[in-house]
Amino acid sequence: MEKSFYATGRRKSAVARTWLTPGNGKVTINDMDIDEYFTLDTPKSDLFQPLVLTNTRTAFDVKVRVCGGGISGQAGAIRHGITRALILANPELRPSLKRAGFVKRDPRTKERKKYGQRSARARFQFSKR
Repeated sequence: MEKSFYATGRRKSAVARTWLTPGNGKVTINDMDIDEYFTLDTPKSDLFQPLVLTNTRTAFDVKVRVCGGGISGQAGAIRHGITRALILANPELRPSLKRAGFVKRDPRTKERKKYGQRSARARFQFSKR
């Protein structure tokens, strides 16, 4: 059996469980082809960034289970998962991936709504008189 590399990627509220197996570059997300799952080009190019940077676009088959979040968050989570799995597959790729900023998890999430306010930061309208 071929060696498979597993990693978890996270972004906003999306979680992506990613498996990399030696293959020819086929990408499957939630048992769907990438073109079926992501209809826009931006999330597709976003998740291919680590593979393009390391010239391993056709070296691995990518299988992903992703849940939570929206399109952008899921694409970022998949990118993070692919990056972590690539580092497990070949630790020498880490410096170039780190330089590109793919290794660190993006901590930005939605800020919670506070009581006594309309939203996270916006206050209710104040009337002096």
